Parts: sequence; structure tokens; C-alpha cells
Amino acid sequence: MKRTHLPLNALRVFDAAARHLSFTRAADELAVTPAAVGQQIRALEDVLGVVLFRRTSKGLELTDEATAGLDPLREAFLRFEESVHAMQAGQTSSNYTIAVPREFYSQWLAPRLASFRKANPEVRYSLIADEDADFTEANLDVAIRLVEGPDDLEGVQLAHGCRVTVATPDAADGWITWPAYPAPEGEDVLLQVGNAGQALSSALAGLGRATMPMPLVEEALGDGRLVKLAEEQDCRRAYWLVAPRPQWRQKKVKALVEHLTGE
Repeated sequence: MKRTHLPLNALRVFDAAARHLSFTRAADELAVTPAAVGQQIRALEDVLGVVLFRRTSKGLELTDEATAGLDPLREAFLRFEESVHAMQAGQTSSNYTIAVPREFYSQWLAPRLASFRKANPEVRYSLIADEDADFTEANLDVAIRLVEGPDDLEGVQLAHGCRVTVATPDAADGWITWPAYPAPEGEDVLLQVGNAGQALSSALAGLGRATMPMPLVEEALGDGRLVKLAEEQDCRRAYWLVAPRPQWRQKKVKALVEHLTGE
């Protein structure tokens, strides 16, 4: 018999009927009718090609064939329960694996993870710098990405989509360009970089002006290391926390998301 064709529901009904030696009491346990129990038992007998119960003057009795298979069946159900518990263990785990851009981690996420752990001392983190890492291969719980939306994943926006052009007070008169926010067409480009972290470090070093997501520069604007060269603009690109749908059912993911979005 192929495993994919195992009549698991009928086997569960057989187990209940065998414990009670009564279709009525088995039906009460399973919240079905006695007729439904009888139907499942007959269907199982047809599939197996054996008789499982016989009626006597004293009531139901198990046949030898039924008795022979009962202990292995119950052991199998126990293993099923162990398997389910093992798969659910991640929901109560206190370990988080998070893919997040380095610059967003340092400017926004780190203090929030610290406050979450202060309230939950058992929490441990494992961080991956590649926010585009594959969820399965990296065994990720969540990822944080600078995107226009969650695409085919489930997601929640962590910060308002806003960009601003910044530079140090004595910056060189030219642009730092990077893929998400390139320099305006026709402007003098002093430096080309590959990501937000490099653009931020370059702007802080005075190498030119750059357009940056607001969450990355709020602190530097507040303490005067950077100044605004124009008013901030709303934009579709923002930092999103994303994960496949099954991850969102985990209690630990729900707890972290509630903390991050409640800050």
C-alpha cells in the first residue's frame, strides 16, 4: 500500500472504536454519528481486505487481524503527535534569524531589538546581512528589505516611505549615486556606490550629496552631522518586514512584529 493512500481518518476511527469496543462511544469521542463510525470501519475493512470487528452476545470484539495491527497503529499515532510537536516547536522558540541590511540594522533596528530582548531575556538573534537571502536555505524567520511592497510574500511596513537629499555642511559639490536613488540626470556624479550603506558612509564622510531613505539619516540630521538640501519627499520605496505566509502564524514572529510596529 502506498503511503499517500493510507486511510488515516478511518484508522483513527478504528483506534477509537477498538478502545471503547463501541461504535456509539467512539462516535461521542470523535463528535460524529455512530453511523459515520460504522461507515468508516466498513470502508477500512474493504481497503484492508480483513474483518476488524465481530458482534457477539457480549458486544463488539476485535478479530485476530485487528488485534495484530492495533499496537503498531497506536505507536504510529504517537509518532505523528511527536512529529506535529516538533514542527510546532519553532513557534515557541526564542531564537530569531533575521536578514536585514547592515545600515538599517545599525540606524533603526538594533535599539528596537534591544528593547524587545529587555522585555524577553530568553531571546537570541542571528543576523544575516543579505536581505535577499532565500528563506529556506538560510532558515530565516523574517527579512527586512527596502522595497515598494512585499511582492509574493506577506509583509508589514516598518517605516514611512520617505527620502531626503543630504550632505555634510562642508560636503563636496557633487553627487553620490546608488541603485535605489541615483543622482539626478545631468548632475555631476563624484562617486558611484552599490548600496545604501556605502552611500550613507560616503555622505557622512563629506564625499558629496546623496538621496537617502529617511530612517537611515534621522539620527545624523538630528545631531548636525548631515543637513537637508531639500525637503523630504514621500515615496513608494520603504523598509518592509517580509516573510512567507506560514511564518506569520508563528507566535514568536507575531510578538516581534507587534513590538517593531508598536515603537
